[in-house]
Amino acid sequence: MDTVVGHTPLDDNPGGFTGKPVDRVDGPLKVQGKAAYAAEHGGVGDVAYAFPVLATIALGRVIRMDTSAAERAPGVIHVITAKNVPPQDTSSDDAIPQLVGDEIRHYGQPVALVVAKSYEQARHAAGLIRPEYEGKAGRFDLAAGIDGARKPEDLSFAKADTSKGDFDAAYAKSPHQLDVTYTTPFQFHAAMEPHATIASWDGDRLVVQTSNQMPTPGRKALAATLGIEPEKVRLLSAYIGGGFGSKLDVQPDAVLAALAARATGRKVKLALTRQQLFHVVGHRTNTVQRVRLGTDAQGHILAEAHEAWSGNEPGNDEFEPTVLGTRSRYAGEHRRNTHRHVDLDLPPAISMRAPGEAVGLLALEGAMDELAVSLDIDPIELRVRNEPAVDPELGVPFSSRQVVECMREGARRFGWDKRIAKPGQVRDGRWLIGMGMSSAVRGNMLQASKAHVHLDGTGQLTARMAMTDIGTGSYTVFTQIAADLLGLPMERVTILLGDSDFPETPGSGGSFGAASAGSGLYDACMQLRTRLCQSAGIDPTHARFEDGHVSHGDKRVSYSAIAGVDGLSADGGIEPGSNNKKYNQNSYGAFFAEVGVDMDTGEIRLRRMLGVFAAGRILNAKTARSQALGGMIFGVGSALSEEIVLDPRHGAFVNHDLAEYHVPVNADIGPMEAIFLPELDDKANPLKIKGLGEVGISGAGACIANAVYNACGVRIRDYPLTLDKVLAGMAETSS
Repeated sequence: MDTVVGHTPLDDNPGGFTGKPVDRVDGPLKVQGKAAYAAEHGGVGDVAYAFPVLATIALGRVIRMDTSAAERAPGVIHVITAKNVPPQDTSSDDAIPQLVGDEIRHYGQPVALVVAKSYEQARHAAGLIRPEYEGKAGRFDLAAGIDGARKPEDLSFAKADTSKGDFDAAYAKSPHQLDVTYTTPFQFHAAMEPHATIASWDGDRLVVQTSNQMPTPGRKALAATLGIEPEKVRLLSAYIGGGFGSKLDVQPDAVLAALAARATGRKVKLALTRQQLFHVVGHRTNTVQRVRLGTDAQGHILAEAHEAWSGNEPGNDEFEPTVLGTRSRYAGEHRRNTHRHVDLDLPPAISMRAPGEAVGLLALEGAMDELAVSLDIDPIELRVRNEPAVDPELGVPFSSRQVVECMREGARRFGWDKRIAKPGQVRDGRWLIGMGMSSAVRGNMLQASKAHVHLDGTGQLTARMAMTDIGTGSYTVFTQIAADLLGLPMERVTILLGDSDFPETPGSGGSFGAASAGSGLYDACMQLRTRLCQSAGIDPTHARFEDGHVSHGDKRVSYSAIAGVDGLSADGGIEPGSNNKKYNQNSYGAFFAEVGVDMDTGEIRLRRMLGVFAAGRILNAKTARSQALGGMIFGVGSALSEEIVLDPRHGAFVNHDLAEYHVPVNADIGPMEAIFLPELDDKANPLKIKGLGEVGISGAGACIANAVYNACGVRIRDYPLTLDKVLAGMAETSS
C-alpha cells in the first residue's frame, strides 16, 4: 500500500450492499444454536476430557507431587506432569511450553493435567492432586517497583519512548502548568465464551478446534511449541464468542490439549472454567500515569509529557503502550512520552481491547478536562485550540482527521450548550447531574493478508481466508464486499473463515482485521473480475458485473457459462507499504455523557451517552453501530466498575468470576447512540476504511469521569470511580 487509492467499484454503487445495515449472515445459525463454538465439536463418547491442576503459590517451585490417588480414580486415562510431559521445544521465541520443570512463575500456572473419560471424572481426579511447594516472596505491587523500573524494548508498533524539543525547559517557562497522576487497575477481558480446545492427531498432523483470533500465527506458535512444521498443524476457529485480545495468542488450553492428545492417542477436550481464566490466559496490567501540560494563558499547549508505568512477568518486555494515543492527539512543540516496565510475579499481562489508548486516554482526556477547568475554557474549545495540522511528533500529514468535526457534531446533537461549567449546579431530586466529554483516537493499521475466491458452475462464489469472526461481523462485511464487487446477491456468496489451511491473514485484532483481510478479499475479487472479462472477451475498463453476468454493450455472458464444470478461481492479497510511514493513520471520535451522582450514597448512574466517530468508509451500518456501542459500554465498565482485585499476600486475583468482576449490564446503561461522519480514507487501504473495533472504548471512560466532576465537583484520578471514592471526595469538598 504505497499510493493513494483512486476510484473503486465500491465508490459509486448506491444500490449495493456495502454500507447498508445488512443483517448478520451468521445470525440465523447463532440464534438456532447451529454455529458450533470450540467446546461444542466433540460429542459424548467421542472425546476424552482434560482438566488442569493450577499452582496455588505465586513464586517458587514444586517439591513433591503425589498423583497416585488421581491415577486410581474412576475413569482416569492419564495424568501428565513435568516428569512425563511429551517433548516440547523451549528454545523458540514463538513457543509456549507447558508443564516444563518445577519452577512456579505465577499463581494459577498449570502444574499437572488429568485426562479422563468424562469431564466430571477429570475434574474430580484433578482435585485429588495436592502439590507441595517451596515458596518465595513475590513482587506484586506496581507502585512499589516504580523506583526500579526500566525502559522496555520497543514493540513492533510502538516505541517505548519518544521526545521532541526540550520539555523540561518549556514546561518550566509555561505560564500555566498542570501536573497530575492517574492510576488504572488490573482488568480482565471477560469474553462470553471461555477458552476451550479439542485436539487430535492424525498421524503426525495436529488438528485443534480452539477459540483463537489469529489462526495463522496460532498455527506457527503451536508448531514451534511442539517442534513440528507449521504445515503439520491445522487450527480451526470458525466461531468465537468474543476475545477482546485474550485469544490473540494461543493459550495454555490449546497446548495442554495437544500434549494430552499426543500422550493418550485420543481426541481430547479441555475447557477452562471461568474462574481459571483469570490466572491462566492473561489480563490487562494496571498502570500509573503522570501527565504534565504546560500552556500559555489561552490554553495553547507549549509542553506535554505523558509518562507511564506498567508491569509484566519477568523476562516479558511486552508493555501496555499507554501513551500511544497521546503522541499525535494534541499539538505542542516540546514533548516527552515514555513507558517504564516493572517486573511483577503475576500471570502474564497481555493485549486487551485497544491496548494503550483504552487506559492512556483515561488519563490524558481527564487531564485535558482539568486543564479546561483551571483555565476557564470550554473543554471542546480547548481541544480545538490544540488541534495539530500535522503529526506533532513525526511531522507527517494525517491520512484523514475529523476529530474536531466529531466534537462539534456531538456537541450539537447532545445539547452541550446547555451544560453549566460550574460543578454541582443541576439537580434532579437527590441526584446531582453533570455533563462531560472526551475525544477518541485509535491507531489504524494494515497487515499482510491473502484470500482465495472460487466461482463454480452454478454461479456461486466461495471465498476462503484464515480470518476469524469474533462476533464483530466479519462473515457479513466480507459477504457484502464480495457481492458488490462481483454483482451477486448476498445469498450467492459463501465466506469460509477460521481455518489455518486457508490463505494467510493476520486474524482479528488491533482493529486491523476488516481492513487487512477485507483488502485481500477485494484484490482477489478484482483479479477474478479480470479473469471473467478475459474469458468473456470484454474490456475490463468498461465491463459491468451484475446479476451473475459480465457485460458491455450488447454482449452479456453468465458467470456459469464462463466457470463451467471446473469453475474459475483467483488469488489476491495486500501488503502494508510506505503509506504507513508517509501518513499518520488513526480513527477518531468524541464522547458525550450525562451522569447522575447520588448526593447521599455517591452512586453514579449513566443517564445518556453519545459517541460520534470518523472511521473511513462504514462497511455495515448495523454492525458498525454495534461495535461502537460495545466499545462505549466497555468504556463505562472501565470508568465505573471493572477492576481485578489482587491479594497482595499471595499474588492471586480474588474476584475471579463474573459475579465479582463487574462488567456493565443492561441496568447500568442508559440511552446510548453512535453516529458516524461520512469519510473515505484513500490512503489507508483499497476499501478506504479504518479500524472501528477499538476506537469506541478509547477515551470513553474519561468522558464519564469528567461528567462526574461536573455533577458534584469530585475529581477522581484512581479508576474505577466507585462510590467510596465519590463519598471521600464529597467529604473533602464540603469540609
